[in-house]
Amino acid sequence: MFTTFSAITIIRYLTAFVFIVSGLMKIINPAILSGLDLPFSVNIMFAVALLEILCGIFVAVNKQVRNAVIPLIIIILTAILITKMPLLETNILTFLFEARLDIVMLILLVTIFYKYSISDV
Repeated sequence: MFTTFSAITIIRYLTAFVFIVSGLMKIINPAILSGLDLPFSVNIMFAVALLEILCGIFVAVNKQVRNAVIPLIIIILTAILITKMPLLETNILTFLFEARLDIVMLILLVTIFYKYSISDV
């Protein structure tokens, strides 16, 4: 009657949800990243958004999960470096507050990567 989900399955679904929604929001509302002063920022944003959606779908459907989380880890690390690290100039609590979702997502992605790395052996 009820299907039981393992912890890693729930983590995969929640992580995929966050990245798919994030990618969709970047496509629907490009002004979301208007404060970033990056060269070719619109093109980069659309590429990142499509990558988030595609990799999120792979994670959700449990296909090529290990390969799909690698670009997502790179995206989240880049987001932390570009958008959150400058907040350290104000104070560490501001940085931690603003980066909380990014930090949690990074930990979940590393957990997924580790789980799918050891299960291949």
